[in-house]
Amino acid sequence: CGQVCPAPPAHNGAMNSSWSWLALAGSVALIVGYELRTWVVERRHPQSTARAAHAALREEWVRALSAQRGSEIVAVQTLRNSLMSATISASTAALALMGTLSLSAGNAPMGLALFGSTQLTHGLVLELLLLATLFASYVCSATAMRYFNHAGFVLSLPVASPERDARLGTAIDYVRRAGSLYGWGLRTFFLVAPIIAGLIHPLAMPVASLFLVLAVGALDRRPPGSAP
Repeated sequence: CGQVCPAPPAHNGAMNSSWSWLALAGSVALIVGYELRTWVVERRHPQSTARAAHAALREEWVRALSAQRGSEIVAVQTLRNSLMSATISASTAALALMGTLSLSAGNAPMGLALFGSTQLTHGLVLELLLLATLFASYVCSATAMRYFNHAGFVLSLPVASPERDARLGTAIDYVRRAGSLYGWGLRTFFLVAPIIAGLIHPLAMPVASLFLVLAVGALDRRPPGSAP
């Protein structure tokens, strides 16, 4: 029409930015609140969640195999399966982390804005959260591999040998830590879903966080038949 169109009001951009930050804060509060609530419940009522029940199961497994002669091969094979699962999780997180860094450094229109950004924006915070989440997932899974590996050395010792009896407590502690770290590696990897939703649309992040909490809550329910 040959006329200069008026610029959109500045308060619209500020309002959208405020909603983006509120959505981010609400999503973080929802996930952190769920984890804190689960931690309090586990402290007050041991084995009331699947995580606590599984930790007790791993301890009972080590004690049972340590009382059964000829179980060394079974123990090592079981730990090797767990070690491979942790390896796959760590590799997946590492590949995703490298892919995210590649997108962040790219100059393509669809590239992320991590490198070269001069101000702290909502998108930049989400990208930093994405990188931190993937790195935490990798660290947890890689450390779980380490503990599974060391526990394998102890449980491969002959049953009832002085060396094995002296390190039974170490094996129980290593298996407990490995299982807990493996679980946290998966849980932190799950957090990628709401972050990606927030990158697509800010208001999609709290919705994705709510679905994630509901899904994780279903997985954290105490398994049937476990001690209350």
